[in-house]
Amino acid sequence: MAVVANIDDTFTAAINGDRRMLARSISMIENRVDGTLRAMASLAPKRKKSAGSPRVVGITGPPGAGKSTFVNLMISEARARDQRVVVLAVDPSSPFTGGAILADRIRMEQHILDEGVFIRSLSSRGHLGGLSRAVGQVVDLIDAAGWDLVIVETVGVGQSELAVCEIADTAVVILTPESGDAVQAMKAGLLEIADIFVINKSDRAGADVLVRELELAVELDEAATWKAPVLKASAVKGDGVADVVKQIISHGDWCEGEGSFEWSERQGRGRVRTFLDLIGEDARFTAFQALNGERSELKRSLETGDSNPYRMAAEYKA
Repeated sequence: MAVVANIDDTFTAAINGDRRMLARSISMIENRVDGTLRAMASLAPKRKKSAGSPRVVGITGPPGAGKSTFVNLMISEARARDQRVVVLAVDPSSPFTGGAILADRIRMEQHILDEGVFIRSLSSRGHLGGLSRAVGQVVDLIDAAGWDLVIVETVGVGQSELAVCEIADTAVVILTPESGDAVQAMKAGLLEIADIFVINKSDRAGADVLVRELELAVELDEAATWKAPVLKASAVKGDGVADVVKQIISHGDWCEGEGSFEWSERQGRGRVRTFLDLIGEDARFTAFQALNGERSELKRSLETGDSNPYRMAAEYKA
């Protein structure tokens, strides 16, 4: 990992509104530059103890549900209220380079020249949960920089999307009539993370049935203190988006008030996950460096099948 002498200056400039330095700081976080964790530890994010500004909204759901189109409309809604918006689009990553593939920034190009909007694609780098390891850290950086709204759009890969709720204040699950019934949603764990359900492309057959099934499933969850509303929308036509935004605002207010205990528990789980992710990735990186350095012979023997990966892992750990 390269050492950057002015990492503190870069982070300070980012916090003070320099967009170029914000982009550079995010790259430092993604690339695990030496000194990044120390710089992160010195930040003072406002969301540490309670929900508030910025509001962090997670947008998740299966591929093809129209998440990016929906996010594009949410940006317009937020800018109409003069909110400064950051979008973190977590892309599937190349298994060879770790680089982002989808480039959601292109889909939202109408907002790129708006100084009140900052859009960044992050590679998931094969990370479970559909979230890049860096996302939680980037959200803390953006928090310290004083933005109003952060939208995290995740890959949309099913059960592994559960991690989104530990970063976001409000988790919005977008489904389509083609997504299947509520039973499938429950199998994917979506009922556990959804604060708001949105049935997109609601003009298609099966939309009303899916709405009723989800509403019934939500009502049957007696332990839930927040009953997730089920809303219909058509992102392509722009229908229903304003209603979804109103519910996001309502849930955010709930997180600051009646639901503050649940919000604190969720964020606490997220901080534990962040710690484990950082430690786990550091161990993986150290082992990777060893296999490409002083233990390259072990790597070759694993590739050829001469070494047993389980036995070698046990010996390496010892």
